[in-house]
Amino acid sequence: MLLNYLKISFRNFLNHRLFSGLNIIGLAIGMAAVWLMALYVADELSYDRFHSKSDRIFRVVHEAKWPTGSFKLAPTSAPYAPALQNDYPEIEKTVRIHPEGGGKIAFKEKTIDANNIYFSDAGIFDIFSYPFLYGDPKSALKGAQKIVLTKTLAEKLFGNASNAVGQTVLFSNNYPNTVSGVIADAPANSHLHFSALRSLPENYSGGWQQSELYTYVLLKKGVDYQKFEKKLAGFFPKYLKKEIGNVDYKLILQPLTSIHLYSHLDYEIGANGNINTIYIFSVVAALILIIACINYINLYTARSMKRVREVGVRKAIGSQRFQLIGQFLTESFLMTLLSGFVGVLMVKIALPFFNELAEKSLTINYSGWSTALVAAAFIVLIGLVSGFYPALMLSGYRPVSALKGQMGSQAGGIRFRQSLVVFQFAATVIMIACSGIVYRQLDYVNHKNLGFNKDQVLTFHIDKNEPRNQIRAIKEKLTQSSLIESVAAASNPLGNNYMGATGLLIETETGEMPSSTQIIQKFSADGDYLKTLEIKLLQGRNFKDDSPADLFGAVLVNEAMVKKQGWKNPIGKRVQYFIDDKGTTKEAKVIGVVKDFHTYSLQHKIEPLLIQLPEASDKDNVYVRIQPEKTKEALAFISAAYKQFDPEAKLDFHFLDENFSKQYQSEERQGRVLLSFAILAVLIACLGLFGLAAFAAEARTKEIGVRKVLGASVQNVVVLLSGDFVKLVLVAIIIGIPVAAYAMNKWLQNFEYRAGLSWWIFASAGLIAIIIAVATVSFQALKAAIMNPVKSLRTE
Repeated sequence: MLLNYLKISFRNFLNHRLFSGLNIIGLAIGMAAVWLMALYVADELSYDRFHSKSDRIFRVVHEAKWPTGSFKLAPTSAPYAPALQNDYPEIEKTVRIHPEGGGKIAFKEKTIDANNIYFSDAGIFDIFSYPFLYGDPKSALKGAQKIVLTKTLAEKLFGNASNAVGQTVLFSNNYPNTVSGVIADAPANSHLHFSALRSLPENYSGGWQQSELYTYVLLKKGVDYQKFEKKLAGFFPKYLKKEIGNVDYKLILQPLTSIHLYSHLDYEIGANGNINTIYIFSVVAALILIIACINYINLYTARSMKRVREVGVRKAIGSQRFQLIGQFLTESFLMTLLSGFVGVLMVKIALPFFNELAEKSLTINYSGWSTALVAAAFIVLIGLVSGFYPALMLSGYRPVSALKGQMGSQAGGIRFRQSLVVFQFAATVIMIACSGIVYRQLDYVNHKNLGFNKDQVLTFHIDKNEPRNQIRAIKEKLTQSSLIESVAAASNPLGNNYMGATGLLIETETGEMPSSTQIIQKFSADGDYLKTLEIKLLQGRNFKDDSPADLFGAVLVNEAMVKKQGWKNPIGKRVQYFIDDKGTTKEAKVIGVVKDFHTYSLQHKIEPLLIQLPEASDKDNVYVRIQPEKTKEALAFISAAYKQFDPEAKLDFHFLDENFSKQYQSEERQGRVLLSFAILAVLIACLGLFGLAAFAAEARTKEIGVRKVLGASVQNVVVLLSGDFVKLVLVAIIIGIPVAAYAMNKWLQNFEYRAGLSWWIFASAGLIAIIIAVATVSFQALKAAIMNPVKSLRTE
C-alpha cells in the first residue's frame, strides 16, 4: 500500500510541476531559515557552559539606590574577593579579573598589539576550565610578573607554542613577564575574551569604591546560591556603610551561564548578547516556516477541485477515509522530505554568508546521530502540520457529490485560505516595518549631535611613561603641521563604554558636606580637551595646564551634575575624592560647567560627570583633530612625529566616530539578520501568492473568456484578478502595523535616546507589501487577460 501511495504521489508531482516546485522551494527556504536560526540560538544559549564547574561559578555584582541617584555595576573593587572568601564558608574559591592588562607585547624584534589581556589572581584555573597545553596550572600565575598565553598569541610571538614557556616578554616601559604556560584559545562562546592572563599582585588593593575589576566566586557543592545570596545582606553594613552611607544596597550573584544573555549592567567586561534578540529571531524564523507551511496548505486546498472526482472514484471502489488520509499525508511527507534535502543544500550554501552576517562561526555536524534524529523529527512534524488539514478536507467529500465534481459550499475553505494569506502578509509587513525602524534608529544614533564634534578626531594610546612625561612637547610638535588643528591629552578615549566611576563627597546647595558619597563618572583631561572636541564651556573657566593649583584643586562638571545637585551657582562648589584605601580625601572646587556630552553610546543616559586635570601617568590617550580630507597624510605625519619621542612605537589609531559605531554592532547584526529574513518571508509569500494567482486564473478561464467577448479590456481583467488579493494584503497591513509598532516600541526602550516611531515607516512597509503583491499577481493576471477568448471558452 505504501508503495502505491508513493507511485501516486510522484505521478501527481510530475503532473503539477509548477505547484509542486513552488511548494518544495517554499518549504525548503522555511526549513533552511529555521535550521540557521536554530544554530544561532543554540550557540547563544551555550555561552560559558564549557566550564566543568559552570553550575557553581557566579559573578559578584552590585546595585544601589539613593534619593538622588542609583547604580548597577558589573565591576567591584579589589577588597571584595578577600572579604567574601574570609566571611562566608559557602565560598570555595574567589578570583579577580582586571581587564587593563593589555598593550604592546614584545619578544626580541617582534612587537604585537594585544589589548585583550587580563590581570588575574592565581586561582583562576581552579575555577574556570582552560585546558593547558604547556605549563602547570597550579603554579602558572603564582608569583609576580608571570603570564599565561593563549595558543594563538604564543604562535604569533614564538612561531611554535611549545617554545613559549620560560621565555620573557616585555610590556610597555620594558616591564618583563615570564611565560609560565600556554592554554588553548578561549572558545568563542565565552563572555571572557582574552589572549593572555597576567598575574595580579597578591597584595593588590584599592578603595572600596574604586570599582575596577570583576569578582567571581566558586560555591561549594550543594550550596543553594539564592539562599546564600540573602546572607550577603550583611556585607554592606560591615564594609561599605561607613563610606557610602544609608543607601539601598544589594550584592547579587549572577550565574556564569546567564551573563551573556541576561546581564546588561554598567561597565560590562565585554559586549553581551540579549535574550530578547533570541526571542525575536526565534519568532521570525518560526514565522517564516509557518508562511512556508501556509503556502503548502493554500496551494493544496486551492487545487482540491481538480482532485474531487479522484476522491469520488476511490471511495466508490471501496477506499476508506483513513486510506485517503494516508495517501494525502504520504504526498505531504514526501514533499517535505524533498524540501528537507533542498533545505540542507541551502543551509550548506548559506551558512558562510550567515556567519558573516551574524558574526558567528557556526558549523553543522552532519555525521552526528542527534543531528539526523532532530532533522528527521523536524521533517515529520512539518509534513504532518502541512498535510493534515488538506488530507482531512479532501478525504471528507461524499462519493456521489465527488463523482459529479461537486464540492459543496466552499465558503469556509475560501475564507480559511484567505485568512492564511492575510497571516502571511501581516507577518511580512511586520518584518519589513521592524527592519525599517531598526535601520532608522541606527542612522539616528550614528548622526545625532553628541555634544561634541566627533568627526575628524582620532585617538592613540601612549604606552610608555617617558613620552607621557613629554606630552607638552608632543603636542607642540604635532600642532606645527597645518594638517593638525588641535591636540589634547586625557585618561580615557570616548565611546568605549568604560570611562570609570568613583565615590565622591559633594557639597550641597546649602554649603554642607555630606557624610555619604555619590557614585559619579570621572576622568582626566587637559586644558585643550574642550577645544579639540569642540565642547562648549557654559560657565566659569577652563583648566590651566601649567597651574599646580588646578592639578589637584579644580574640576569641571557637566550640566547633568549641576541639575542633579540642585546647584544654582555651581562655581566654587566643593568636592572631595578618595586617594587611597584608608579613606584619605582631597578637596577640589568647581571652576567651570560644560555642556552635556555623551561619553557612552546612546543606549546610556548622560550621567553627572566630573573632569580633572591629569597627572603625567594619566596622560596616556592623545586626541588629535585633523584637517578634513587629509586623513592619510595626517596619520603619516603623526606617526613620524611621535617616533621622535618613542622610536619603537607603532601607533594604533582609533577614530571617535568608529568608537561610537562599534557600540551598536549588536543592533546592526540584528538589523541585518532581520532584513535578510524579511526578504525570505517576502520571497516565500510571493511564491504562494504566485501559485494562488495562477490557480485563480486557471479556475476562472471561462469567465475571463466571456468577459473579453463582452468587451472587457486587458486592464479590466487584470484589475478583476488582482483586486481580491490586494484586499487581503490591505487587511494584512491593518493587522501587521499595530503589532510592529508594539514590538519596536519595546525594542527602542533599549536606547535612552531614540528616533521614535514614524508613520511613514509603517506606510512604506504597507506600500512595499502592496507593490510586491500586485507585481506577483499581475504577472498571472496579465497572462490570463491576453489569452485568446476562443481558447478560453473551449477550456474544460
